[in-house]
Order: sequence, then C-alpha cells, then structure tokens
Amino acid sequence: MKTKVLMAILAVVIAGLIAVPWIASYFYVFIFTEILILGLFAASFNLIFGYTGMLSFGHAAFFGIGSYATALVLIHLEWPLLACLLVSMGASALLALVIGFLSVRLNEVYFAMLTLAFGMMVFAIAYQWRSVTNGSDGLAGFTLGSFGLGLDLTLANPSVYYHVVLAIVAIASVVLYVICRSSFGMILKAIRQNPERVSFAGLNVRTYRLVAFVIAGTFAGLAGGLIAPFLRVASPELLHWSMSAEPILMAILGGTGYFLGPFIGSAAFLLLETWITTYTESWMLVLGIILAMMVIFFRKGLLGTAIDWWMAVKK
Repeated sequence: MKTKVLMAILAVVIAGLIAVPWIASYFYVFIFTEILILGLFAASFNLIFGYTGMLSFGHAAFFGIGSYATALVLIHLEWPLLACLLVSMGASALLALVIGFLSVRLNEVYFAMLTLAFGMMVFAIAYQWRSVTNGSDGLAGFTLGSFGLGLDLTLANPSVYYHVVLAIVAIASVVLYVICRSSFGMILKAIRQNPERVSFAGLNVRTYRLVAFVIAGTFAGLAGGLIAPFLRVASPELLHWSMSAEPILMAILGGTGYFLGPFIGSAAFLLLETWITTYTESWMLVLGIILAMMVIFFRKGLLGTAIDWWMAVKK
C-alpha cells in the first residue's frame, strides 16, 4: 500500500513537471529549469555525502568544469548539445579522478579542507587563464544548435530546453538511483557508518570512496553542462567555494538520507529565494533565518520529516 501511494505521488509530480511550460509563465519555466539542474547537482553531491559520509567543500569544481567544457565545445566546435554534455561529463570525471585520488585517503575535516583547497585552485586557474576562459568575464556568445540523435529541437526556446533538461535529469536520476540501490550503494552506506568494519571485511575502502567520488563528479559535470546553455555563460563564479555550499544546503534541507531529498531541497531553496526577493531587499537575511529554522526543526530534512509525519498519521 505504501509503495502504491508513493508511486501515485511520484506520477503526479512527474506529470506536473511535464506540464510546467503549459500552465506557468516563462518566469517559472526558468525557475523550474534551474531547480532541475541544481537538484541534479545536489543529488550528485549527496552520493558522496549522504551515502558515503564524505563532506566535500569543492564539489563546484566539477560543476564549473562541466559548464566550461560545454561552452568551449559550443564556441570552437559547434557540436550538438548531447555531444557537449558527454564532453562535460568526461572532463569532470577526469578532474574528479585526479582530485579524488589525492583526497579520499584522508578522513573527515582533512578531506573537507583538501577538497576546498583543490576547488579554489580550479577556480583560480579559470579566473586567471584568460586566453582560454576569458577570465572574470566568462565564456559567452555561444549559440545552441541541434540536440543530436537526429531530433529537430529548437533549444533556444525556453519551454523546449526545459523539457530537454527534464528528460536528461530524469534519466540521470534513474541511473543514480540504481547505483544507490545496488550492492555498491549498500557498501557506500556501510562505509559511512563504519569504514573500519568494511575494511576488516576485506574491501578496499579507498577504492570505493574514489569510485563514488568520480561518479559524483561526473554527474555534477552533467549538471554544469546543462547550466551553461541555460545561463548563456560559463563563469568562474560557478567554480567558487560559495557555489559548493549550495548542494550542501540543498541536500541537508531536503534530507540527506533520502534519494529525492536534494531535489526537494533545491525546489525549496530556489522558490523561497524567488518569493522573498519580491518582497524585501534584505532577502538574504530573511532567507537565512528561514533556512536556519527549517534545518533546526526539520532534523531529517523536509522529505524525511514529511515521511515520518505520514507514518505517524497512518498508525
């Protein structure tokens, strides 16, 4: 019965997301496009934080590299968007392999600080390498051509691009979900709870952490590859440490113990930010207070608290 109810709710949510361009203004089409992209970004982060127990302060490095990879390919090669996204995933995976190889051997605060250092190194390179990245101005002026696979899509149309993002994020989410529910995902949970026991069982904890780190970086790169055409620019701000704070907040806000938690957190964060900015210029203060209260009183995140409330009502 519980599974049927959850499937029914999920079906309604998916139907609602598909219908957004037909029932909402262009403004909310842009908002929901951003929610989907940042939701995938947060979900990729949750693979290493919520499932593996590694807190990274440099996850934006993969997000930003994905955006730069897409922008560079569109500017210089004018490839279809699908090919650009594959390049962004490959570039982010390679960067995650290098950073992860040097970072996963450390634990807790040392891991967090090292990822922050690497993230700021990548930001500094993008900021100063003007001949490639155009420095603080970022890469702009690229145009979207075809999607690929022989599909005739007008990607410049916000509604069309929204549906493309929705489809890609949905497929990526299914892949991430399968990974999290697999035996590999169960081992990651075991590592989060007690890495010593996993090591005593004969499994190489560092290898599993590295693989999880690379997978998370790859999907963060995909999200970055989607954000560049959406914003029409790839800028160093997408690599900054402050950008790495967003998936952390979104994952905690939605619920790190649940796969859909980061997506719920992304929606809550961006919708609150949008609504508050229409009422006050001090939106950062108001948003900070609201988010702090939500984190304090919703210990399991919005999704976890809602599930607990539902189970209590059913009893």
